[in-house]
Amino acid sequence: MAKVLMVQGTMSNAGKSLLTAGLCRIFKQDGYRVAPFKSQNMALNSFITEEGLEMGRAQVMQAEAAGIKPSVLMNPILLKPTNDTGSQVIVNGEVLGNMSARDYFAYKHNLRKDIMYAFNKLAEENDIIVIEGAGSPAEINLKNDDIVNMGMAKMANAPVLLVGDIDRGGVFAQLAGTIMLLTEEEKKMVKGLIINKFRGDKTILDPGIEMLEEITHIDVVGVAPYLQIEVEDEDSLTERFNGKQEVGMIDIAVIRVPRISNFTDFNPFESIEGVSLRYVHNVNELKNPDMIILPGTKNTMEDLLWMRQNGLEAAICKAAAAGKIIYGVCGGYQMLGETLSDPEGVEAGGEIKGMGLLPMDTVFAGQKTRTRVIGTFGEVGGVLQDLAGVRLEGYEIHMGVSTPTRKNTEDGTVTEPKVLTNISNFAADNEIGGEAREAAEMKNDGLQMGNVYGTYVHSCFDKEGVAEAIVKSIAKSKGLDTDTIKAVDYQAFKETQYDILAAELRKHLDMKRIYEIMEEGV
Repeated sequence: MAKVLMVQGTMSNAGKSLLTAGLCRIFKQDGYRVAPFKSQNMALNSFITEEGLEMGRAQVMQAEAAGIKPSVLMNPILLKPTNDTGSQVIVNGEVLGNMSARDYFAYKHNLRKDIMYAFNKLAEENDIIVIEGAGSPAEINLKNDDIVNMGMAKMANAPVLLVGDIDRGGVFAQLAGTIMLLTEEEKKMVKGLIINKFRGDKTILDPGIEMLEEITHIDVVGVAPYLQIEVEDEDSLTERFNGKQEVGMIDIAVIRVPRISNFTDFNPFESIEGVSLRYVHNVNELKNPDMIILPGTKNTMEDLLWMRQNGLEAAICKAAAAGKIIYGVCGGYQMLGETLSDPEGVEAGGEIKGMGLLPMDTVFAGQKTRTRVIGTFGEVGGVLQDLAGVRLEGYEIHMGVSTPTRKNTEDGTVTEPKVLTNISNFAADNEIGGEAREAAEMKNDGLQMGNVYGTYVHSCFDKEGVAEAIVKSIAKSKGLDTDTIKAVDYQAFKETQYDILAAELRKHLDMKRIYEIMEEGV
């Protein structure tokens, strides 16, 4: 069975996900078979495995760092918030149902067997398992039947590294206070403390570290620096949403709807020089972008009504009329249509008008579509015509079915929409990237009219050549030089970021002591 190490934090966004990824990379570089694990993740950023199962993207990122394929075993429970007090509960990659927070709290002890099955399977196949906790282990109102922090550490018999965030202040109180709120049994399981996101001269910090070790009787095994690296982050507290709003040579605005999901779809644009990718929350922030993206959302109808009420819908329709590029992905694609109907109450129930920018109707149904896909962009017109024939790869995860309709124009003619994306499912037993897996029959899963584009395919910009073709098309339409525009290979770029992360952590963590902690266990 594998050696085990658990990374817990004093709060959300203390850096658990990133440190887990970095440790996975280090152990991989040192020749070990390593896998990440998080028993329960709460996030709207999700991913579909080759088997068609749904899991949190944080564990996908950590699996990439570990050099292995993502598996739902790494995240057996995923909670996708539907509102402030309830979530869709996904177990072993499949939807169990929607539950209120109170109902789930009463039910979750039943999931221990699923958690331990997944963990034990991974432990049989790997040398090391790095477990990530969630939030804080010191939430004393939630400690009964805990399955993700100290409860998970006990189930896995895992020694714990506790991480505090110095960038947000009060790191000594964070770490010491968390230890004080643990039981004596739990305190013994914490084998090391890590101060994360440090900027400055460490020698000034050293007296505080000595006092912290005296108070807690636990060694500080590292002071990790604040790292400016580009890897996918969790959606709940991402710093991307609060980024700078400066406009670049090519300006892309993503509408930050309240229930935004899978915003990592747009990360490839961030690596192209001269491109500004801005997340905007109101009309004033929108400005005059070259391209407006409507992202995925867990609540398509409610988020469309939110845009309708705050004026963003009208501003987007005005931009579309002026010939600006509007691009919808998944829920954002659904918003662009004529109508959205929810006869089964999957979302808000009832029927509302869409934005009317694409000729299609969407009906929500109880069955969720979950599939990995490959394909090509179709005979695309408008500004993005250079996308025609470009290969794409991604996944679909949605509750609605969209059906194209015919668009009657003011002069009485009928305009048929063009196919934006032709896709097919690929066989799980074929290697990602292999062209032989394409099915004989392709299906249309996206539409285009004028400069309005929409698709159900998440990660459709990841494959090499897609984001670059879009940016070059926009530059060409503006009369700008396209020779200087060059996108990096996004997958290769991520690999370099994981290596940088590992190299920095090796400098600042006592890896010899961390290996000893794993060997000693609890």
